[in-house]
Amino acid sequence: MDRTLKAISLVLSYPTRELQQAMPEISAVLASDTRLTAAARRGLRPLMENLGGRDIYDLEEQYVFLFDRSRTLSLNLFEHVHGESRDRGGAMVSLLETYREGGFDPVTAELPDHLPVLLEFLSTRPFAEAQETLADAAHIFEALNARLVRRESPYGAVFAALLQLSGAKVNQDAVAELLEQPEVDPNDLDALDAVWEESEVRFGPDPNAGCPQVRDMLARMDEPVRPASGVAAV
Repeated sequence: MDRTLKAISLVLSYPTRELQQAMPEISAVLASDTRLTAAARRGLRPLMENLGGRDIYDLEEQYVFLFDRSRTLSLNLFEHVHGESRDRGGAMVSLLETYREGGFDPVTAELPDHLPVLLEFLSTRPFAEAQETLADAAHIFEALNARLVRRESPYGAVFAALLQLSGAKVNQDAVAELLEQPEVDPNDLDALDAVWEESEVRFGPDPNAGCPQVRDMLARMDEPVRPASGVAAV
């Protein structure tokens, strides 16, 4: 198992007291990974301290405010590729089938394209394969990092670390396109309701649904792997 990808999966999951208890081990894993630069590892420390030491209710509120109330910060990756279209539903069905064919059956209510779920799966794959998948999403990581830095959120460092692990040269045009999407005030509930009024996600059987980038991502994840059963401590 790639302990760093597993650790990042946990860090990006909804905060719990169990996560807080595991933070010393998670922090140690991330601090010792030399695939990350010293600056990247230092950049992660504020978030590690935040998750390990703040009141759990404050952490939950912070998480919801960032990731659940803003589509531009969504942790559901296909959201950034093609929103709530039917193509996204077909791509998620294919991704879920890829998980199961690899012996990985997520025990979660989250959608298959939820980043913590994908990272947990990738933690069970050879790193070269995982790195290619991360590279496909490099422009999303860069855009999320930029938006979180703008909000002075320590979560930005996680996406900077994922970008380093991907080893990818970011397509700045793709990043700029994502950053052009308007941000809605998370406190404006009427505006949030209007933004989320999109077409229903329909889960179709077509494995070729979605954009070429998504199909490339799925194509790289086709080798069997030992079973996994959801998020647990690293």
